[in-house]
Amino acid sequence: MKRRSVLLLGTLGLAACSAEPPPHEPTYTNRLRIPPLADSRKSADGATEFALELRADGRSSFLPGTVTTTWGINGAYLGPVIRATRGDRVRMIVTNRLPEVSTLHWHGMRLPARMDGGPHQTIATGATWQPEWTIEQAAATTWFHPHPHERTAMHVYRGLAGLFLIDEPGGPDLPDRYGVDDIPLIIQDKRFSADGALVEGGVESGTFGFLGNRILINGTYDPFFEARTSLVRFRLLNASNARVYRVGFTDGRPVRVIAGDLGLLERPVDVDRVKLSPGERAEIVVAVRPGEQLLLDSRGEDSSTANDIEEEDFPLLKVVGAATLAASAALLESLGGAPATPPPAGARVRRFVLSGSEINDRDMDLSRIDEVVPAGAHEIWELDNTTYAHNFHIHEVPFRILDVDGTPPPEYQRGPKDTVFVPKKATVRLSARFGTHTDAVTPYMYHCHILRHEDKGMMGQFVVVAPGTEDRVSRSLPVAHTHHD
Repeated sequence: MKRRSVLLLGTLGLAACSAEPPPHEPTYTNRLRIPPLADSRKSADGATEFALELRADGRSSFLPGTVTTTWGINGAYLGPVIRATRGDRVRMIVTNRLPEVSTLHWHGMRLPARMDGGPHQTIATGATWQPEWTIEQAAATTWFHPHPHERTAMHVYRGLAGLFLIDEPGGPDLPDRYGVDDIPLIIQDKRFSADGALVEGGVESGTFGFLGNRILINGTYDPFFEARTSLVRFRLLNASNARVYRVGFTDGRPVRVIAGDLGLLERPVDVDRVKLSPGERAEIVVAVRPGEQLLLDSRGEDSSTANDIEEEDFPLLKVVGAATLAASAALLESLGGAPATPPPAGARVRRFVLSGSEINDRDMDLSRIDEVVPAGAHEIWELDNTTYAHNFHIHEVPFRILDVDGTPPPEYQRGPKDTVFVPKKATVRLSARFGTHTDAVTPYMYHCHILRHEDKGMMGQFVVVAPGTEDRVSRSLPVAHTHHD
């Protein structure tokens, strides 16, 4: 039915590995791990500082009786949750303790290009990088992960990722007590050998790269969460390398979506399931009754035309209502999300043809500027996918989905976004609003966020410059990498 084998090229040899035990039926016996909030301090100049250390010495227990070597940020696996408020000036003190060069990219953040953490802002082993910026965007669930050229897939798979939550003063009354009624759900697929080691075959090979057969939520396998309030806000992040999820409840109750990648919707939207490709986020609010048990899972799509990434049904999380629940404030019918602004008449249209691992027939070149955009521009970006499924992420730039093959997106996907799923042989049009940070020699990236595709070269670069100076910008960068050492 839903399960298709188109992607088996990405996992050749894994299923046949006799040392890899099959998943068992879910028992939901492991309490959901809640990543800790990151510690911060106020510097003498007034900035809020967060110290982050990329580590390769993690020892994690995912499956019973086994220990797995993992990478993490300030811990064995994943990173802490950074939480800051609009208007804060933040400084990240990022130290690389890995045995190889890496970076740390702030996915979904509006900030100067030189602070973005893309493949140009590399951090040598033992070095420290200190980007800083003022948070200038509305409340949102963003995240951070490495972005080293041609090695992103492996770094993320081994465990380097974390959430970055932005709050906004005066926002709507929503569940916001972290770890109580405001809960992150970082969804990742993995494979494990019999001794608990991460199976890495397929991460850097095949058509789509890695597809796992076990799901971790916040680094917890087979998890449950005990709700103690009548409403719970779950912040969903697809931090997998390639897999697409369709998240919903097994009893068919509606999923109440309140936010997408980059902020709140205008009003809650009830849907059967929320579709998330790698890098996408959504926030949902769930009503729980005392003693109730809810099962959150992912279902493959029935339509063979929607996606050609191998799809399977996966259990995700059991939500258990405590015997007594604290009453939550009723969910508002108006969330205050900004309405979409249509592109102006005569807006520039930029077309990007997506093929197997190229954009506009070119592989990534760190020394080449592909697009030059005037600051403050409001453009239409047209993604013409000529082959199998992709998705598309633009650094720094929020956009709205105009249409997919001429059809408007589902209502829950009409809020501000930074990553979009692009079905096979489909055309997706985006309304993109560019910021005012200008830099003619430090680029932002756009790329497929299926990490194998990104690493193979499905990525391009653009700079944002003062309006009227576009023709004076060199399309060649003098330095391909900026090392911090």
